[in-house]
Amino acid sequence: MKKVVLILLIIACKITAAQTFELVNKDTINLTDVEGKKQGNWIVTNKMVHKPCYTDAQKVEEGKYSGGKKTGIWLEYYCNNNMKSKITFENNRPNGYAIMYHENGKVKEEGMWKNSRWVGDYKLYYENGQVQQQFKFNTSGKREGQQKYFYENGQLMIEGNWAEGKEAGLLKEYYENGDIKSEKNFNDGFMDVATVKNFEPKKPIVKIQEKEPVVDPIKTPAIVVDVKTEKVNTGSFNGEGYWKLYNSNRQVTKDGTFHKNRMIDGKVYIYNSNGILTRIGLYKDGKYIGDGVIEEQ
Repeated sequence: MKKVVLILLIIACKITAAQTFELVNKDTINLTDVEGKKQGNWIVTNKMVHKPCYTDAQKVEEGKYSGGKKTGIWLEYYCNNNMKSKITFENNRPNGYAIMYHENGKVKEEGMWKNSRWVGDYKLYYENGQVQQQFKFNTSGKREGQQKYFYENGQLMIEGNWAEGKEAGLLKEYYENGDIKSEKNFNDGFMDVATVKNFEPKKPIVKIQEKEPVVDPIKTPAIVVDVKTEKVNTGSFNGEGYWKLYNSNRQVTKDGTFHKNRMIDGKVYIYNSNGILTRIGLYKDGKYIGDGVIEEQ
């Protein structure tokens, strides 16, 4: 009888301890285990990361860790407290639905992120809420099927089909007033010049007020991740010839031809703090010529 009572007491103690542990962990944040790995729910304030324009007490991001790695949905905020991004993580890398916002609160871009690239349906938006790009990506992160670009007034700019990331078939361009501008035929990304048709607008075109020119990404190092000299060619990076450079996450940061450590012809890849590609700067003859289409890393 005493043994039975003792067993029951032990079971009761274990249940109570388990319930207490569950309650404590449910209401506790920013925990680390005995190995120093972050576990459970975390709220990162600016006192921990020291970003400009935030106060120390402001929330910068929040989400869950498992074994020191981000998992599930993570939220990031601007210093005006508006949502900056809502990204699904798996094993510390974006993997799943992702949505980013402009600082004014409107959606900036959204789609599925898998294996370090966009897959499936993807949309990029202007700050006024109008769609800027409406793409479809295959499982390899290359554009596939019908693709569309839009003006800031909502009017269709370009429409056409892509296959394995290259233009395929008829591509149409439009003026801002909706009139057809040109028709071009492509095969494996190459345009058939002989079949190009250009058209004059039939209605007056009201120009959208031009914005300030986009800044050369190389001249804004604050948003560029540190470049590591891991490369596709042999030897140490010497700033001459063709090189492909990577960051610590093994994501391409620069791909092209260099002379005296300067990008001559190629691309510069810009990533946000979550490792998502946000911009591609294009260079020709040593000069920045604009931004390229984000379609693969």
